[in-house]
Amino acid sequence: MQRLRKPGIAGELSAEFLGTMILILFGCGVVAQVVAGGALTDPPGGLGNHDSIAWAWGLGVTLGVYVAGRLSGAHLNPAVTVSLAAFKDFPWRKVAPYSLAQLAGAFVGALLVRWNYTEALAKADPGHTIKTQFVFSTLPANGNPALPVHEWGAFRDQVIGTAILILLIFAVTDLLNTPPGANLSPFIVGLIVVAIGMAFGTNAGYAINPARDFGPRLASFLTGYGGAWRDQYGNFYFWVPIVGPLVGGLVGAFFYKTFVSRFLPSPEDEPEGSIPLLPEK
Repeated sequence: MQRLRKPGIAGELSAEFLGTMILILFGCGVVAQVVAGGALTDPPGGLGNHDSIAWAWGLGVTLGVYVAGRLSGAHLNPAVTVSLAAFKDFPWRKVAPYSLAQLAGAFVGALLVRWNYTEALAKADPGHTIKTQFVFSTLPANGNPALPVHEWGAFRDQVIGTAILILLIFAVTDLLNTPPGANLSPFIVGLIVVAIGMAFGTNAGYAINPARDFGPRLASFLTGYGGAWRDQYGNFYFWVPIVGPLVGGLVGAFFYKTFVSRFLPSPEDEPEGSIPLLPEK
């Protein structure tokens, strides 16, 4: 029999890089289409809206997970990686490499979107200002100064949104709970992101992923967006969608482990065939 090949850390990081890049291609791509392309239609806004953005981000997550799932588990998010290390025995030595691969994938994906939408972005916003900055990175109240959300309000939002995300990811992927069958977990995780976008998208743009925000923010800064690190009020904001999701992820994982996971039966307590068998470590 042919021996099964293990991907090793190189294969895992490669998968995290490409899966996160796919996520950003669809996510930042749809925002560029709606914001920059939509600004040039007659009447303006003819290429989508908030709902199309939410759906494309969710589908981007689904497709990214299908790309990377077999090799790395498709974290695609440092908040997921840190939470798995803290509560699911994922090796801490892999946290930094995974996070860097995710950041690199997000950066490259954003560069491709920036390049592809060069003409539309330049026409809609010649100065590359806050008007189109949120194509790549999030802002409090999505850059709207009429809604008085500042750094700490956005931080609260990111903690809550990411806690919901991680709690539900833990629930969906827990073999001792009721995981989706027929390899539908990536699709369900995508729907979770759609739901968060539709319910928690106002205050901070639902980054819920440090790599998703910092990678594109860096890409935009290096390609002409000099104010990328600040919000519409001129305050340094880039730290909010990094720290908030990392804290929120741990909160969500803690809630799942405390209120659900510890009460679930072990494989030995269930009749044979009633739940999927856990793989041997």
